[in-house]
Amino acid sequence: MSHNDDPDPITADIVLQAYSMGLFPMSESADDPSLFWVEPQRRGLIPLHGFHMSKSLRQTLRAGTFEIGIDVDFDAVIGACASTRKDTWINPRIRTLFSELFERGMVHTVECRQNGQLVGGLYGLSIGSVFFGESMFHTVTDASKAALAFLVARLIYGGYSLLDTQFVTPHLRSLGAIEMDRILYRGVLRQALDQDADFHALGRETDPSPEDAIRIIQHARQR
Repeated sequence: MSHNDDPDPITADIVLQAYSMGLFPMSESADDPSLFWVEPQRRGLIPLHGFHMSKSLRQTLRAGTFEIGIDVDFDAVIGACASTRKDTWINPRIRTLFSELFERGMVHTVECRQNGQLVGGLYGLSIGSVFFGESMFHTVTDASKAALAFLVARLIYGGYSLLDTQFVTPHLRSLGAIEMDRILYRGVLRQALDQDADFHALGRETDPSPEDAIRIIQHARQR
């Protein structure tokens, strides 16, 4: 972990290079203008074949509780991710950098809405066959879980090999997240970066039907 008190030298291209090396940027708080690089000793990830979808989550998806969108409103998603966390690391510099990467087609969102209102979602960075999950939020029950389920289905269908979660929380562990030693992770990362994947293989604006998403995830678990 190293600090950089002047955020200006950090460009979007440097962010991409850092992620390819296993690093990611954070800030001490939303009001802190500086960034620092993080490389956890134990890296969090969700094996795409091991995503745990509970019966209640399947019922929520099948009920059509949420309208799912892709890459519709990045600013709203990252803003909600920052505002719904008491300890957010998402400062204005991170928002600017990831907004640029979104415009370049390398950052993506999964968005859950009810009656047109954004109630949950996530965003992350896509390089090769790796999706680096950055942050997620919800304002109604199960909205972030639904977003993650649709993300996993999209990544499986699009040929991804790695879903990076940075750290493992109890919430993510309940969904199948595991920890990997940093050295081992570096090797897995290198292989995944050399493979191609297509985030939009299932479409560019909407996700598959809930039944299709469930089927994709269950099929992967049976491999």
